[in-house]
Parts: sequence; C-alpha cells; structure tokens
Amino acid sequence: MKINPIIPIWLMAIICVGMLLLRRRGVWNYIRQILIVVLLFAMNLRIMVFSHDVEKRELNVDVLLVIDNSMSMLAEDFDGEGRRIDAVKEDCEYIIDMMQGCRFSVISFGNQAYRLAPYTSDKDVLMSVIKSLEGQTQYYAQGTSLNQPFPIMLEALKKDHEQNEDRVQLVYYFSDGEITSQKEKLGSYSDAKKYVVSGAVLGYGTEEGGRMKVKAYEGDDAGVRSYMKTRDSNGKRVDAVSHIDEDNLQSIADDLGIDYYHVEKSTTLRDVLSDINDFLDEYASEGKTGVEGYVDTYYWFAIPIAAILVFDLIYYKRRVRE
Repeated sequence: MKINPIIPIWLMAIICVGMLLLRRRGVWNYIRQILIVVLLFAMNLRIMVFSHDVEKRELNVDVLLVIDNSMSMLAEDFDGEGRRIDAVKEDCEYIIDMMQGCRFSVISFGNQAYRLAPYTSDKDVLMSVIKSLEGQTQYYAQGTSLNQPFPIMLEALKKDHEQNEDRVQLVYYFSDGEITSQKEKLGSYSDAKKYVVSGAVLGYGTEEGGRMKVKAYEGDDAGVRSYMKTRDSNGKRVDAVSHIDEDNLQSIADDLGIDYYHVEKSTTLRDVLSDINDFLDEYASEGKTGVEGYVDTYYWFAIPIAAILVFDLIYYKRRVRE
C-alpha cells in the first residue's frame, strides 16, 4: 500500500481542522460532520493498494528523458529554497505516472553524457536511476556544456526510430540552461527534430539564482556538504550562485520543435501535461493488458461521503418544511 496525496497532507489537515471548527448544532449532526471530514482526509491521501490485475494501456510511444545532472542543478532556488534536481526527480515521476503504457529511456549529462536506462516501462528501474542523480562533486565538475548530451540523444532517437518505425518519440529535456564551460557556445539540436513528435524543454531555477551545497569528493559521506565557493571581483571568497538561462533553453526547444516552459513550482507540470491523455489516445494499441501495479481506492471514500450528503439534504429539507 502507498499514498499519493492530491493536496499536501499538511494543507489538507488545516482545511479539515477549519471544517471541524465550524461545528453544526446537534450531536448527530456534528457526528456526521466529523465523518465527512475524516472521509475527505482519507480520500485526499489517495491510498493505493497493490493488485495483480491492473489495466494498462499499451501505447506506441517512446519518451526520452534528458536530465541535466551538473553541479548547478543542486542550486537551492526552486519554489523558494528547494533544490532544482529534487524538483526534476518529482516531475519525472509525475510524467511516468501520467504516461503509463509508454516506454521511457533516461539520459543524464554533466561533464559527460550517459544513457542510464534503455527504453523500458518498468517504473522501478527508471526511478532508481533518476533518484540516484545528485549532481557532481566540487572537484570533479569541469563546467557545464549543453552540447554534451546531444550526440547520445540523437543516436538514441535515430536508433529507436529505425527499429520501431510504428512508434512515435517524445523528448522531455530538464535543465537550468546554464553554460559554464569556458569558450563554450550552444550548438544546434535541429538534427533531432525529425524524430521528435512532441515533448517539452523544462527550465529550472531563477534569475536571482541559488547557492549550491555540494560534496567535495565522490567518497564523501552524502550528508557532508558545503556551499560552493568562488571569488568576487575583489578576490574575496563568496558563495557561488547559479542562474537560469532561458535563452539557451528556448533555443533548444525551437531546434527540437517543441515548447519551452519555466517550471517555477510543483504544480507547473500539471498545466504542461493537461492535454497529454488526448494526445496519447491517438497512439493507443487496441485492447488493454493486465499487469501488477497499484490501484486507486479514493472512490471507496467518495461513496459514503455522497450517501451522508444525500441524507443531510433530505434531513434539512424536512426541517425546513416543519
């Protein structure tokens, strides 16, 4: 069993407490009010239980996730003081959940680009490699190049197209767009455009920028981190700050023929994928298959809520007539 809250638990708890403070007159009326609040809280938790027979759409869609794993993605300026890389991990999981039935592949890049996972629909495998991304260490990082992932990305798209001509390909590119490699200029991604049907370039970070808490060496304990330092114009050591570069990200999006979005908070991706089901329906194979997975149980709580509300409606109508 697992939970996947619709509204953050802390916010739903505040709402529920507020609803309970608006106490109705009468013991039984208040008891029904408490039942409704408890059921709403449980419904919001979106409790999911394991099943051996989950219906799954088979989609002729392959999705390439290209993730910037450079040091700058550790900057703490996402929706306040959140790390960019953590937001990317959550957004990748959201995309995988929303697009069940597709196959996914993962490419990450920093000093070098790596194909971390071939095309697969196994979410556990995908999230395992995605969650392992933690940026580069301070003394290993050599500057960020947005050109680094393109050759391996193009190869993956081309090979998949040649082997699976009946399948369409989507690309989701996650980065802050910052180039820190000396004398590095952004190259063109346009050679990949012919293989990409849809997707998005997703930008993380702010113009004000954020500091990066990094490990010094690969062997350091994961909990031992300090803010990256640099020197200002006077030679004084200060905290290094990373800034988003939306011009670079927009250029990549234009080359690939897809849209660019600035992801400023956790709900941004919901708007980006608001029409994704309509798109995917066009590429669904006939029939569905049964697989192991988790099923929603929210409707178990919705039914008694509806029953209590109907009872209340009838009860108060009779009271008014009397």
